[in-house]
Amino acid sequence: MPLPSSQSPTRLRNPFSLQRSSNSSSSSIYHLVRPVTTLALIIGAAWLSLMTRLSSDSSPLIRVPSSSLRTATTNNKSAALSNGATLIATTAQQSTQQMDDPSSAKKVNPEKSTSAMDAAQQSSDDPFEKEYDNCIVGAGLSGSVIAENYARHLGQTSLIIEKRTHIGGNCYDYIHQDTGILINLFGAHLFHTKHERVWEYVQKFSDWVPYEHKVLGMVNGKLVPIPVNIDTVNKLFDLDIQSTEEMDEWLTKEQVHLKDDDGNPREAVNSEEVALTRVGQRLYDLIFKPYTFKQWAKYPAELGPEVLSRIPVRNDHDGRYFSDPHQALPKEGYTSIFKNMLSSPKITVLTDTDYFEVKDKLKCKRLYYTGPIDTYFSDLGWPKLEYRSLTFELVVQRDTPGYFQSAAVVNHPQNMGADGTEVDYTRIVEYKHMLNQTSDHTIYAIERSKDGGEPYYPVPNKENKDLYKRYQEMAEKEEGVTFVGRMANYKYFDMDAAILNALELFDEDSKGMEKR
Repeated sequence: MPLPSSQSPTRLRNPFSLQRSSNSSSSSIYHLVRPVTTLALIIGAAWLSLMTRLSSDSSPLIRVPSSSLRTATTNNKSAALSNGATLIATTAQQSTQQMDDPSSAKKVNPEKSTSAMDAAQQSSDDPFEKEYDNCIVGAGLSGSVIAENYARHLGQTSLIIEKRTHIGGNCYDYIHQDTGILINLFGAHLFHTKHERVWEYVQKFSDWVPYEHKVLGMVNGKLVPIPVNIDTVNKLFDLDIQSTEEMDEWLTKEQVHLKDDDGNPREAVNSEEVALTRVGQRLYDLIFKPYTFKQWAKYPAELGPEVLSRIPVRNDHDGRYFSDPHQALPKEGYTSIFKNMLSSPKITVLTDTDYFEVKDKLKCKRLYYTGPIDTYFSDLGWPKLEYRSLTFELVVQRDTPGYFQSAAVVNHPQNMGADGTEVDYTRIVEYKHMLNQTSDHTIYAIERSKDGGEPYYPVPNKENKDLYKRYQEMAEKEEGVTFVGRMANYKYFDMDAAILNALELFDEDSKGMEKR
């Protein structure tokens, strides 16, 4: 499916902007604003003037490259942080569909502030003067679950220190102003779980709407179900498989059977072997090999078996991406879950604050660290662990009451389209499909994988695994610090696995403690 032709953007939107509400916030969430120089203000004014002139274009298509979004929130920091402070005050108490009054946000005058530390000291309620039971680095799933459980079960206080300007980690979502559609800032997040404890836990913080995620892949010019099922095989190879028995027979003929030097069956040692033993050479070459290289910049043979072991293969017509018994989306979005989790007066959150800049001022009985483990031990001078990151090019297509594509997510594993054009993106996500949203327009995100940037996916090859073991040995010697979560454990977690891991960690650490 070709993309619409590129046109000049008519407006550049701050992705943190939400609708305005007259409600005030009493949240214990602080946004520490750093100084803005006169030069930066002049540049910012010139940028806004340029955007105003561009906004007069009545083009029906708005293309917003992710690099522009980052530029807007980084280089034009006075405007971006002002919006961020408003949002942060909102996320702990208000719906993601509302925006609190900027005057109610707890912030300091940037003209009188020289650092995050100075900003906190000028606040009438300095969070660094207090002593906390727990200090938690990171306001994503792991950190928020731990803080919420300490507050609810034991009445303990927690200070959460978040480097970003918002809570929720990569789950953060917001209402896009031009379309009124709820979208994820860091890519689609689909909740699914087989763990009853996790399902019961998340229902404390939101109503949920049943949603069974289905993905299509554009392969040889045809849209086919992903994961592979009977319909995938029939479309790609012009077959007429009707039953699971026929599908099993076809797969058996396609699959590669691994044997050791003695001729005995053996397990797959990398992701290429995983795919070959499941689907055979033809489907591997069409889908798994090119998509993996796009996503990881490494071929499946260079990655551990866990990468492709996560992807199922179906012997029926089931087109669902997941088979877990609980599959749903939060009715008001993920940000609303975090603001409910962190609403306890026992929890204080500092956003836009680098833990390493304030760690010497903290007064805590214990520390939970959810950031990259190699960053924590950066003073050792060891090599950094490898991550893959993503960029998101947002495209607004006006006057589109329907959809841009036929599914919420369409993967593009191949490098060339059916028309011979280059396809450098991995997938396109159209958020309007989710939560049965309606709008006169639509918005979709074109995702590309890259090195550098926000760390999304640990790269599980031998070199990184061996290096992580060295960091893990250092972490085990660090007294009073618990390393938890995806980046601290250098392991990819689904959302439910991250929640379960945090719940079980709280169980272990809180043994013998009494509620106040």
